Amino acid sequence: MSTITDPKPMRRGREDRSPLASLALHSSLLVAVFIALFPVVWVLLSSLKEKAYIQRSEIKLIDHPTLDNYRNVLTETSFPTWFLNSVIVAAFTMVIGIAMSATCGYALSRFNFAGKRGLMWVFLITQMFPVAILIVPIYTIMAKLGLIDTKASLIIAYCTVAVPFCARMLRGYFDTIPRELDEAAALDGLGPFGTFYRVILPLARPGLAVTAFYTFLTARGEVAYAIAFMQSDSHQTLGSGLQQFVPRFNPQWDLLTAGAVLIMLPAAVVFFFAQKHTVAGLTAGGTKG
Repeated sequence: MSTITDPKPMRRGREDRSPLASLALHSSLLVAVFIALFPVVWVLLSSLKEKAYIQRSEIKLIDHPTLDNYRNVLTETSFPTWFLNSVIVAAFTMVIGIAMSATCGYALSRFNFAGKRGLMWVFLITQMFPVAILIVPIYTIMAKLGLIDTKASLIIAYCTVAVPFCARMLRGYFDTIPRELDEAAALDGLGPFGTFYRVILPLARPGLAVTAFYTFLTARGEVAYAIAFMQSDSHQTLGSGLQQFVPRFNPQWDLLTAGAVLIMLPAAVVFFFAQKHTVAGLTAGGTKG
């Protein structure tokens, strides 16, 4: 005897939306886009002005455009050195952080061991401490190890921030991968590490891409640790180096805005091409764990 099931409710489309609802929706989207893009556009337009026109009380979007600010930043300051230092620190932080986070996240996803729940709580609690509290003890540790004014100090400090977050995120992503694959790999003679390296990691590329992207950008744009740990100009990163453009009595807005645009463009280009994989990794990793 067949049973009659209720049909699934139809999803409302654009044609079912009232004109007032459509107007409210599009107005909200336009306001959100304006709020998000206004600071970026303002900095971009300011970077094309001379210093005297940036500081004028009269507001003009385009006023005597010039590329001299970019030339001065690239040729008359240590910006290229700061940029290279930031890339090196961010790259090592990304590689080391993802290697530690991936193995830790896989262990949390697949194995039961003593202290597993406690470790998860430790990862969560460490993310609750603000940098202002952590910077003093971490600085003391780095000073005793003789790592002040070295890139290693920043890499270690950034890993302490990135690993807990990325491990929790990758653990959620590994939970979405069927455990039957681990069992099939074990039947083929692979051990836990072989299964992780040959079977799980290739399937976890979207999750790894998201965490790598997050770790790289976070380490590249961090300011507090960079200012505290880096003392010589040749070792400074972008976060600490750009502070020189904003002295107390004579801020150099022309150099600062040009430097901000130069920092922003590479990240924007990478995100533009990686946004599809980034969104997919975020949604897949957020379904469990």
